[in-house]
Amino acid sequence: MTTSTPTPTPTPTPTRVSEPDRRLPALGGFASGALRIELRRVLRNRRTLAFTLIMPGVFFLIFGLPQGGQSLDNGRPVTAYVMISLAVYAAMVATTSVGGAVATERALGWSRQLRLTPLRPAAYVATKLITAMSLGLLAVVVEFVVGAAAGVRIPVYIWLLSGLAAWLGSLVFAAFGLFIGYLAPAENVMQIIGPVLAVLAMFGGLFVPVEVLPDVLQQVAKFTPVYGVGVLARSPLTGDGLSMAAVANIAVWALLFGVGAARLFRQDTARV
Repeated sequence: MTTSTPTPTPTPTPTRVSEPDRRLPALGGFASGALRIELRRVLRNRRTLAFTLIMPGVFFLIFGLPQGGQSLDNGRPVTAYVMISLAVYAAMVATTSVGGAVATERALGWSRQLRLTPLRPAAYVATKLITAMSLGLLAVVVEFVVGAAAGVRIPVYIWLLSGLAAWLGSLVFAAFGLFIGYLAPAENVMQIIGPVLAVLAMFGGLFVPVEVLPDVLQQVAKFTPVYGVGVLARSPLTGDGLSMAAVANIAVWALLFGVGAARLFRQDTARV
């Protein structure tokens, strides 16, 4: 009788578990898809669009048109001066409102969700800034269209240079909106932003020329965030030339608000 030799059981090969890819995303997590979502969300907010696009145009029709027969010292129409000032105001309101919306996102717990992602503060701030600047550009264009339809006639280069300065200068207020949005609670952010912007516009020379203010306030106005943007945007019309003091004003305030917003974002997500 033959005895069968048992077949040895093969030793199982250990399964190698692949480690997850821990590489950080490019550009700190900045994504065009997220940017498109942000833009669509802003453009669907009818209240924001009405406040930022319609109201400055109405202000021009109320306060700008009655000065239709007046001219500046260089012969340019005063209505153009008012239009450019209100274009700066429209852009600053638009960009600040977009930035300030982060207060609502914080209240809804969106910061806690972001903490679970590899999103860098700089990428998040950049997405918000681009969204804000897009609405700011639209605000400037709408204000200029209203001015042109109302009869403002100035050379093409003034339209282009003043519009570009008003738009690029609003970067200061996009960063300002983010800064306030991370500093103030959601239920109070708009109550803070509205009056603050009105006061800054008043003392920064957007509602009335700085020259009509008392001497002390004229000196104070030069250090406000609005002053540099207004001077730079109106310089092609007034013929004053490029003011390096205005450029420095814009750069310093943009840097302060931008760095402050990034730091507050980092602190806010670190607490969750």
